[in-house]
Amino acid sequence: MKQGGWTRTLALTVCSAAIGGTFQYGYNISIINAPTAYVQKFINETCMERWGTALDSSQVTLIWTFIVSIYSLGGLLGSLLAGPMAIKCGRKGALLLNNCFLFLSAVLALSSRYAGSFEMIILARLLVGVNAGVSMNVQPMYFGESAPKNLRGAVAFSSAVFTALGILMGQVTGLTEVLGSESLWPYLLASNALPGLVQLITLPWFPESPRYLLIDRGDREACGQALKRLRACSVFTAEMEEILQERAGAGEARAKTLWELFSDRSLRRQLYTVMVASSAMMLCGNDSIYFYASYIFQEAGIPMDKIQYVTIGTGACEFTSAMVCNLLIERVGRRLLLAGGYLFMSCWAVVFTVALSLEGKVAGMPYLSMVCVFAYILSFGMGPAGVTGILPAELFDQMARPAAYMVAGSMMWLNLFLVGMAFPFIVSGLGQFCFIPFCGVCVTACLFIGFTLPETKGRTLAEITEEFEKRNKKGTANGLPKYGPQSQSLTDPSECLETENI
Repeated sequence: MKQGGWTRTLALTVCSAAIGGTFQYGYNISIINAPTAYVQKFINETCMERWGTALDSSQVTLIWTFIVSIYSLGGLLGSLLAGPMAIKCGRKGALLLNNCFLFLSAVLALSSRYAGSFEMIILARLLVGVNAGVSMNVQPMYFGESAPKNLRGAVAFSSAVFTALGILMGQVTGLTEVLGSESLWPYLLASNALPGLVQLITLPWFPESPRYLLIDRGDREACGQALKRLRACSVFTAEMEEILQERAGAGEARAKTLWELFSDRSLRRQLYTVMVASSAMMLCGNDSIYFYASYIFQEAGIPMDKIQYVTIGTGACEFTSAMVCNLLIERVGRRLLLAGGYLFMSCWAVVFTVALSLEGKVAGMPYLSMVCVFAYILSFGMGPAGVTGILPAELFDQMARPAAYMVAGSMMWLNLFLVGMAFPFIVSGLGQFCFIPFCGVCVTACLFIGFTLPETKGRTLAEITEEFEKRNKKGTANGLPKYGPQSQSLTDPSECLETENI
């Protein structure tokens, strides 16, 4: 491996942060699908014991939909907490503290059946959503600030790889042969505590974000130590110089609040870009497939006894595509992967609609429908799944980045909640045309990103900001960072000495 590349400490830091971070997001999205029938039965039995009357199917579905979707409301709350936590506790400290929500959620999930309370499941899902909301914002921030420029995209995209791995592992754990049986579903919902425990044990051994240490805390010595460990070299003059220039550009300014971010005209176009990209990531309906995989495959005509195994294929597809995209992102670039991903998703949504319309008329249509769902997920994993989370780290400076992630996270979780609540009704109401609304979202996102987002691969923040200013008719010189477009970013491979690369 060439110098200036992946080092052992950087790779282990990524694994430790992600296993209790975005891995949890994917894991908790997928495990909720397996116990659907058992939890709905538990809800009905609980109501019978309390009030002596059973709920009708629509009432049970409504409560179940709320249990599924409140995860998104918790994520929205977590995304709002993420910025203050990242500023006060640091990036690493925020991830560690975030596990408190997870462990409390696991206790509630384990106790719910013994207490005869489905409300405890609702609260558990809310808390695990808070955990996911914090980690989905803080982890990409931590990675983006800790990686060298030549690996910034790949390191940040590893968040999407671990999300896909979490989805796949959640689907495997949810099999009836593992924890997806009627007697074990509380343990399935509480199993997310194990990855959190792994992070709690391992992450304290790895460095804090160097940029946070120098720019936010003003601790140059700690920043140097962190860079030395992450780069596995004793000379990193260029990277330290760039961080110092960014700190000088910030002056005595503190981190921006949400209101200050929205009021800053020089960041308006960047903010709109992040908001649209984050909204499209959830409005495209991909993550709702994991919430309601059973509904979709039933509609596609897949036999009931085969659905849990087919569902694993969806997680395997996203994991495979995320791994491939992780290798391509520094070669192809962000803009092409994002726009191209949405373009392919829109095409597969059309094919899926045709396949559903011809079901019962043409042989093999259920299996074509299944292929379309897999291809839709593959296209999502090849771009939108990982690139979207990188954008706030690359488009905003240290002072604006926490607030930008709060905005991006809020848009993601709010739209996930709306789609999660509406998805089963869209499937039942539109039938074979259920993916047409998502096709429209994908086409719109493809066009917007293609026309508004400049390529950010291998470019400094100053260069990216300058490009936005050129595209902005109302841009002024005041919108440019004080440290200038020629600042060199991150470690030059030739400066690294005694590198311990993997």
